Amino acid sequence: MRNRVRVGIVGGTGYTGVELLRLMSSHPGVDVVSITSRAERGMRVDALFPNLRGHVDLAFSAPEEAGLGRCDAVFFATPHGVAMESAPGLLEAGVRVLDLSADFRLRDSVQWERWYRHAHVSPGLLDEVVYGLPEHRREQIRNARLVAVPGCYPTAIQLGFIPLLEAGLIRPDSLIASAASGVSGAGRQANVDNLLTEVADSMKAYSVPGHRHLPEIEQELSAVAGETVQLSFVPHLAPMIRGIHATLFARLTTQDVDLQALFESRYAGEPAVDVMPAGSHPQTRSVRGANLCRLAVHQPQGRDTVVVLSAIDNLVKGAAGQALQAFNIMFGFDESLGLRQVALLP
Repeated sequence: MRNRVRVGIVGGTGYTGVELLRLMSSHPGVDVVSITSRAERGMRVDALFPNLRGHVDLAFSAPEEAGLGRCDAVFFATPHGVAMESAPGLLEAGVRVLDLSADFRLRDSVQWERWYRHAHVSPGLLDEVVYGLPEHRREQIRNARLVAVPGCYPTAIQLGFIPLLEAGLIRPDSLIASAASGVSGAGRQANVDNLLTEVADSMKAYSVPGHRHLPEIEQELSAVAGETVQLSFVPHLAPMIRGIHATLFARLTTQDVDLQALFESRYAGEPAVDVMPAGSHPQTRSVRGANLCRLAVHQPQGRDTVVVLSAIDNLVKGAAGQALQAFNIMFGFDESLGLRQVALLP
């Protein structure tokens, strides 16, 4: 175990960047030595994010001035296309990289380019990248140089389906996920669709023909199942700031199984997953600010359809918290270090 790890954050002005800083401020093994932003170069971090006043004594710097090559680990909290440009040089310098964007989540660069409409400039790294979902790939994360931190929708959906696919209890060709996200999932940039007057008192579906997270989810669930998984995924925008609630549907291949016991056994000892008592309905407010996925499994009317309810905070277990959880595994810390915050109520 390391005593102190020098950390840099690239792209520190978005919601995931400030969330990383919030969580790391209580981590006894981390020294955040640089945080980058070209637009806010020279501004104190706590001037932009006053919640960090007294906890973070840094100013934003341009990436080329940040000394990232002298860090032990660098987090990318950037739009897609940024991490793939810088990761090769950092890895060559011995820096371990955790990317919160989508740059390394898909193993097929051609498929990545199709969904993100951007040339992938580091396809040679895709063979070694480790997908950073601890509940599925903990041992690979431990020795990884490059971790692709999962997306928020993929996290909520995969954690709900994994026990069923591992046990071979559902048909992998007809999975359905209907999931709703808070507005912070769209990022911090100015956008008319995200204004309070556009979002409040309303709810809508979007990207029904195909969301960019779909190939990521299918790729990872297929790895779990050992065969091709097909998912119908409909995301929604909900009138809330944080949170994802996913309702998952699948057809059972047998009804002679205790689904509650299956989920409790699969996630026993997992610090970031809470399988709720039978009959429960997890709420997004019960995970707000916490690195936790709450799950409930149902079999309505005892028929052959299983329904899993999954709730996470999209900025924590769906982004920054999950990244810190993977970082802890990589550097030999207790997996929950810096992540023991209780969810906020009301």
